[in-house]
Amino acid sequence: QVQLVESGGGLVQAGGSLRLSCAASGGTFSRYVLGWFRQAPGKEREFVAVINWRGSSTDYADSVKGRFTISRDNAKNTVYLQMNSLKPEDTAVYYCGANLYGTSRSPRQYDYWGQGTQVTVSS
Repeated sequence: QVQLVESGGGLVQAGGSLRLSCAASGGTFSRYVLGWFRQAPGKEREFVAVINWRGSSTDYADSVKGRFTISRDNAKNTVYLQMNSLKPEDTAVYYCGANLYGTSRSPRQYDYWGQGTQVTVSS
């Protein structure tokens, strides 16, 4: 069983950048597919990005494609989300999730979640 802890959120002006990190412990990190999701108040959790076991395949939501980059360092048991050109509509709590099955955009496919980190983008 893997435990996930996100960090790196904060308040940033529109057009700025943030890098989120998600550190894992308690499992064999390289076996897990890692995904980033976000949830704004009153909305469902939505897919942002996902990366496969080796980091050789990624997928992004259309809303973040070209602005966000997901990466992983299996030696450090950490997955990252580099967020550039941030917009006010990116404001949400960002969660990382892990699963053993495969790259998926559905949060229902993820077995393990972190506690989330708040990202607020001011206009």
